[in-house]
Amino acid sequence: MLEHIRVVLIETSHPGNIGGVARAMKNMSLRHLVLVRPKVFPSPEADARASGAEDLLAEADVVDDLESAIAECPLVIGASARKRADIWAPLDPRAMAALALGQAQTAPVALVFGRERTGLTSEELDRCSHLVQIPSNPDHASLNIAMAVQVLAYELYVAHLAGAPRLAEGQSEPASAAQMEGLFEHLRQALLDIGFLQPGREGKILQRLRRLFHRARPDEREVNILRGILSAAQGGKSMRAASGERRHSEQDEAS
Repeated sequence: MLEHIRVVLIETSHPGNIGGVARAMKNMSLRHLVLVRPKVFPSPEADARASGAEDLLAEADVVDDLESAIAECPLVIGASARKRADIWAPLDPRAMAALALGQAQTAPVALVFGRERTGLTSEELDRCSHLVQIPSNPDHASLNIAMAVQVLAYELYVAHLAGAPRLAEGQSEPASAAQMEGLFEHLRQALLDIGFLQPGREGKILQRLRRLFHRARPDEREVNILRGILSAAQGGKSMRAASGERRHSEQDEAS
């Protein structure tokens, strides 16, 4: 199960931190490291800090964007120490580990970390299905990225040793991150088309809808049903508009 869990680092500034993360991962039997636009990589400093985990660095995937790092993952967990909007219900590390290992029995799971100074942007967190926060001193809550990875990797390893909960028989696989993003973009466009949203004034509505659907964790078939409903609503709008134009034309001719 641990082999299905990937650690994703976004725009890491200091190569030593990448090496420290690799060391923390190998300590807890995690092996899949994904780097999104690292500032400096590969680097001798990363190799030195890896301290025996240089093989993880050699095998790391380097990608251009977060979407490429998580596309096939049905479960994407963002790690952040900052207080986020009230639409989030953060997991603690132990709950995160149970959820991640349950999913990792059948599909890849991504654990996403942001930049050393600023963490994840709101847009990047929107790409995550869940948020995990490490309890810490509220007056000094920020952890070094390698330390944060170590804490969460430890919880994953302990949960792995205890044995992950068995999946329910017949349980469907949740839709992937790419499939969910397709749904969200379709939803945004449909809500604009039917006049529920105004361009540039979406506000928190789409974020709340993201959280709603991520909590529901629909499978691929359910996502396709939802998109079919959205397409029908968009088509219905077009048909109503055309019908209205015909009625106006008929009224003009009658007069």
